[in-house]
Amino acid sequence: MALPSAAAMLDTWERAVGQGVVERGLTLLALADPGTDPRSLAELSIGERDRRLLALRETCFGPRMTGLVSCVRCREELEIELATPELRAATSPQTSDLIVQGNDYVLRLRLPDSRDLLSSARAPADDAVRLLLRACIVAASIDGESVAPEALPPHLVAEAARRLAEADPLADLRLAVTCAGCGHRWQVLFDIVPFLWTELDAWAGRMLREVHVLASAYGWTEREILSLAPARRGQYLRMLDA
Repeated sequence: MALPSAAAMLDTWERAVGQGVVERGLTLLALADPGTDPRSLAELSIGERDRRLLALRETCFGPRMTGLVSCVRCREELEIELATPELRAATSPQTSDLIVQGNDYVLRLRLPDSRDLLSSARAPADDAVRLLLRACIVAASIDGESVAPEALPPHLVAEAARRLAEADPLADLRLAVTCAGCGHRWQVLFDIVPFLWTELDAWAGRMLREVHVLASAYGWTEREILSLAPARRGQYLRMLDA
């Protein structure tokens, strides 16, 4: 993946500032895949979306990531070290033959995508998961006769959810954590969208300060400053501090 220009990264940051997490994920994804039809990006499975966002993070900010979590038992703050190549090495999404069978039922499934997340996000919290799962049921039948998804037995719905999670492991990435203080063990959900957004937001703040300093000192436009290579831009800033 080619490194996006500073101007493209700032444009992405500006568009994403007021967006919700799902829309923001798609905006970041467009930076990773410039020129790709937005509809095609929205149709990617969540795991594939996140795989591409991990690659974008690696290109823009490097392969090592550091996060902070609080122990759910003693509240001690812990630092977690992650590597994007290891996370991206998870099994690729399975996009065909997603079938669940049991008690004469047959379900055909598809992986959830950003369109499904957007729809479920607009629903009441208690209904969101149910609506998301229902959207992923392409067809359901019993003894060859079609049946409505809401009429399926709970155990079959649970099996469908398990099968979807198994087929797209990056969509629900959980990290095993052990507290150094009390020894408690638990799992933490890792979501690349807010993680990458936090980094881009911090980067944009630094970049805009650099633009302000250089524009004030030399009278250059934002476009001219952003077109400078980072090393050259940094040298100008150091000369101003001298």
